Amino acid sequence: MIQLESVEKVYRTSKIETVALTNVNLSVRGGEFISIMGPSGSGKSTLLNVIGLLDVPSGGKVSINGQPVTSYSDRHLAQVRNEAIGFIFQTFHLINDLSVVDNVEIPLLYRRKLSGSERRKLALRALDRVGLHARVHHFPSQLSGGQQQRVAIARAIAGNPRILLADEPTGNLDSQMGDEIMEVLKRLNEDEGTTIVMVTHDPRLSGQTERIVRLFDGRQVN
Repeated sequence: MIQLESVEKVYRTSKIETVALTNVNLSVRGGEFISIMGPSGSGKSTLLNVIGLLDVPSGGKVSINGQPVTSYSDRHLAQVRNEAIGFIFQTFHLINDLSVVDNVEIPLLYRRKLSGSERRKLALRALDRVGLHARVHHFPSQLSGGQQQRVAIARAIAGNPRILLADEPTGNLDSQMGDEIMEVLKRLNEDEGTTIVMVTHDPRLSGQTERIVRLFDGRQVN
């Protein structure tokens, strides 16, 4: 499903060069749930951005669903991101002036073949999958932090991506709400076969995934 071969990422300015990733080799099977751990500055988020095609590696090869994407155009990369990959971040990035269901529909607006009724159907189904069918017409300010993160998850899965990338998805939540979000992710993985790659600092959460990938100073150490 996801294959990284000898991936490197270097950020350069006129005065400084920062090596974020060095010779990372990673293979993630379809339907697998893995976590990425490491100290701050170890390259975790950079690795997730490379997997999610938000960042282009400086060297090496990235393949998604068996297709090498390293040489894709920006337009083609955007299409793959929109159709194959869902993103969850530590901050919810919800639009306060839009209802819950309208927030979930936003990524679907870029799928021009979908009608308005089809977008609404997919958004409502996604909200039902995360247990928020009773909150579709609420606004983000009317929800708890855990519920807002569920909306963010629904937005990420509304287009039925096969890959879900989560960057510290429980980082802004207390332990109880964090556990609830983890249960949602596990259910998506176990019941629907969604491939999940999650960055976390929490060993309680990483211990519930199938495999832990550890980074240190941009290098994979296991």
